[in-house]
Amino acid sequence: MVLNKHEKLEGNKYLLDITIDKDTFNEAVRKEYSKQKNRINVPGFRKGKAPQHIIERLYGEGVFYEDALNALIPGAYEDAIKEAGIRVIGQPDIDLKAVSKTEGANLVFTTELRPELTVKKYKGLEAVKENVEVTDADVDAEIDRLADRNSRMVSVEDRAAENGDTANIDFEGFIDGVAFDGGKGDSYDLVLGSGNFIPGFEEQVVGHNVGEEFDINVKFPDDYGAENLAGKDSVFKIKLNGIRKKVLPAIDDEFAKDVSEFDTIAELRDSKKEELLKRRQDNADIAFENALVEALIEQLEGDISETMIEDTKNQIVRDYSSNLASQGLDFEQYLKYMGQTVDEFKASLEEPAKKRASQRLALEAVARAEGIHPSDEEVEAEVTRIAESYSMKVEDVKSVVALEDIRDDLACQKAIEVIKENAKAIDKKEEEPEKKETKKKTTAKKSTSKKAKAEKEEKDAE
Repeated sequence: MVLNKHEKLEGNKYLLDITIDKDTFNEAVRKEYSKQKNRINVPGFRKGKAPQHIIERLYGEGVFYEDALNALIPGAYEDAIKEAGIRVIGQPDIDLKAVSKTEGANLVFTTELRPELTVKKYKGLEAVKENVEVTDADVDAEIDRLADRNSRMVSVEDRAAENGDTANIDFEGFIDGVAFDGGKGDSYDLVLGSGNFIPGFEEQVVGHNVGEEFDINVKFPDDYGAENLAGKDSVFKIKLNGIRKKVLPAIDDEFAKDVSEFDTIAELRDSKKEELLKRRQDNADIAFENALVEALIEQLEGDISETMIEDTKNQIVRDYSSNLASQGLDFEQYLKYMGQTVDEFKASLEEPAKKRASQRLALEAVARAEGIHPSDEEVEAEVTRIAESYSMKVEDVKSVVALEDIRDDLACQKAIEVIKENAKAIDKKEEEPEKKETKKKTTAKKSTSKKAKAEKEEKDAE
């Protein structure tokens, strides 16, 4: 590829005039011939055996040109962008000026430059940051959850069912004496008091003993999902097969040894307190960072093009599709299940895409202002981290993610650190009184303004 000319055009457009040399072009044509020859019928030849020049003579010299160019254009375009030293968005308009086996191909790309906006301010931004703490009650709740996960279920024979028990029941529902679809179950485990069944059902199981058969009278809620049942009175015939209750372990040193690497419950509690404190601090840091980025977006100067927003929408779709694929789900099938088309899904991304694009451009503006340029070593380290995170080879990561995109991501991360280092954290407890005070002052000002206006009108009338 030879970059003949590149120049900025009116607005945010950019022109790239390139030539793909004849050897590269002819090799691409030959590859297309090899891929397609088995599908082409040529009189006098068995499929796949007709020489390239015979096919070209029969169907025209340019029979393979379009496919050859389609194979070459993406790489040629990327090379031209790199050589010109520009960053672009969207897909280019392509004008094929000339193409032949003797001269190669001459193409002109007209593309849109990625906008480089500025921010009015990025140092001294303010955002609320919560001062987190962990109480003994918080630790108690963590230990209780751990005990619950290590509980066991035991059968109950000597008493009636109580809230909190798991009742094993057979049931069948009737409306006006007729059984309805979906109203029957055998050996169903129902946690009494869980609220999983319609109101009034679980409460009427409480008090019955194993082996009893009895009726339950309930009314389906008016907003129940099945229209044929909504608001209807019903009778459920019940047989209580069994009752089980949850038995929690004693919270002592033996419990600590069983569920952790610690020898005492005191050590386990200390560990849980540290974990909980770190988790809350991390969450507070993330919330603080997000709030600062929101504040930064407010400082952004310049307009975001529709092309940039559309590019961001496409990226969100790719991310969403990739996440679903990692769970074994097909993106389009998932949307069908949700009652959406791809176009409808993309249309719903207008505001999220605009916000994401604004955030990215604002952080890039800070990186430029600070002269942030991640080194090749930092980029390689990030590639290695990504490879390890997704159990991929480094070469595979490089084949699917452009190194310049990784460099840009690192620059934005460094920009966030600069913003945080120069930001003012407002304590959440202090922020509320300030808001109330501001509101009072504003109200007073309006009141004075109205009074002055009334006095002026009265004076004018005189």
